[in-house]
Amino acid sequence: STQSHGGLVLCVEMASSFCLCVLLLFACTTGFVQADDETHHYNTGDKVVVWTNKVGPYHNPQETYSYYSLPFCKANEAEERTYRYAGLGEVLEGNELISSDFLINFKVDVPPTTICTMTLDEQKARAFRYAISNHYWYQFYVDDLPLLGMVGEVMTDEPDDLSQPIHEHEEVYIYTSKKFTLSYNEDQIIEVNLTYQHPVPVAVDKQLEFTYSVEWVPTTQAFSSRFARYLDYSFFEHQIHWFSIFNSFMMVIFLCGLVFLILMRTLRKDYAKYAKDEDDLDNLDKGVGEESGWKQVHGDVFRAPDHLVSFSALLGTGSQLACLMALLILLANSGSLYTERGSITSTAIFCYALTSFVAGYTGGGYYARNNGRHWIKTMLLTASLFPGVCFSIAFSLNLIAVAYQSMAAIPLGTSVLLVLLWGFIACPLTLVGTIVGRHWNGQADNPCRVNALRRPIPDKKWYTKPLVVILLGGVLPFGSIFIEMYFIFTSFWNYKFYYVYGFMLLVFGILVIVLVCVSIVGTYFLLNAEDYRWAWTSFLSAASTAGYVFVYAVYYFFVKTKMSGFFQTCFYFGYTGMFCLGLALFCGTVGFLGTNVFVRRIYRFIKSD
Repeated sequence: STQSHGGLVLCVEMASSFCLCVLLLFACTTGFVQADDETHHYNTGDKVVVWTNKVGPYHNPQETYSYYSLPFCKANEAEERTYRYAGLGEVLEGNELISSDFLINFKVDVPPTTICTMTLDEQKARAFRYAISNHYWYQFYVDDLPLLGMVGEVMTDEPDDLSQPIHEHEEVYIYTSKKFTLSYNEDQIIEVNLTYQHPVPVAVDKQLEFTYSVEWVPTTQAFSSRFARYLDYSFFEHQIHWFSIFNSFMMVIFLCGLVFLILMRTLRKDYAKYAKDEDDLDNLDKGVGEESGWKQVHGDVFRAPDHLVSFSALLGTGSQLACLMALLILLANSGSLYTERGSITSTAIFCYALTSFVAGYTGGGYYARNNGRHWIKTMLLTASLFPGVCFSIAFSLNLIAVAYQSMAAIPLGTSVLLVLLWGFIACPLTLVGTIVGRHWNGQADNPCRVNALRRPIPDKKWYTKPLVVILLGGVLPFGSIFIEMYFIFTSFWNYKFYYVYGFMLLVFGILVIVLVCVSIVGTYFLLNAEDYRWAWTSFLSAASTAGYVFVYAVYYFFVKTKMSGFFQTCFYFGYTGMFCLGLALFCGTVGFLGTNVFVRRIYRFIKSD
């Protein structure tokens, strides 16, 4: 209609304006950096800034604090620190770069030089003892290259009397000297190493002298390969990684063969049987593997699922996440996003906002095809369901981070920016997608008519009940990805750079195929038992993969890590919960869409009364 067309044009104009405004706003928030840090080219004698980032317990990667939250002395207490303003992704990852007291100039060696001296009082000694006893580490950045170091170490002397407790012979030492070794190729920095030395006991009234030195070493290594030393090739390209891909590939062959068997043998027999004069229909339900009864529910199989609004919203959000994951993996494979702080996070947020159109189009189209009348409610739920849950979890975690004064706390300005991105880009695009989906993808074209009255569902064997199908549906998909989950978890929680996005692309494709095949097989068993509630069952059976991933995450937390404390436990399970929610929506949507094609195809060729 003319009114609908005018509304569509208005929505597109609003979305375009809002996108432009928010992109300009985001450009302003990325801040400015020194020219040398940005271009990575230096002249002899140019200043090279050492940026301090964060400090925290080594085994708790999210529990981070500002470097100067520890009572390190400063060369000039009155001097104002320079901040390197971060982009959106950097802030969300808990990075805050602050200039340090290390004076380094390009190609200029520095002998051991005193930065400052300090005398430990009771409060400072207690702070250092606590940090060193909990294995605090710190992170610096030099020319966008990360440096890691330990604040100190705990040394244990063997007691003369073995009956005495060992902890009574422990002494805490702090490293007071740092040596920077920088390799250069012409006018570019290629490699940075940090050596911490000269441990001094931490004690009240102890005087500490903090020193540093700098050594420049020429190298022939190319600038383009300078990040390779941070990539753990022996870990990510281990033989077990290749074996897991091969194992998953063999699973795909098996499942595809099983689906092919169902389509070409069982269904062919069913079609031949239903094409005859069906005088003995009472014998059709004697066994799931023998004579099937899926034709008996042809008048109900295309009935709209219960809770249509919620199902459409879940379907739309899952389609959006599927596009987001595919887009991110392709972008990561085409570039080196992992080398830049926060680039993956920033890219994911903006791609999520821009793919909101897919969510509205898929959810709105499915809702319209099932004669839904409350499309605005569906659109609002689609736009707010996943972001709302993630915001609730993130808000709770943020309160904890603020209480701990951690760098993991999201600043108010960043929170406002995220709300603007959602309100001015994601929501308008979801609205436009819903309108377009209702008009272009909202016409029902079911192969069979839907009966006015629901057909009663007969009693069936335990293994064909929806709950059993749902619980078993996630086993094989999880089996195809759990090795990759180990590598992803380890890179996220153990300070490793995940760079094997080619592996991830293969696993992504394998997972999609396995989800579709498993959902089709489960749905075929369900329909054979004359249960037409396949929509929710196919969605949830595929989505149950995320449940198994969460169980594996619990095992990983207690067995594979040394995380401890309320702060880290909350962040671990909060982040894992958001990840598993997104994975459930993605898997459920893929399973349902594949099963939908299968169901429509098998009912297209039957004779219905």
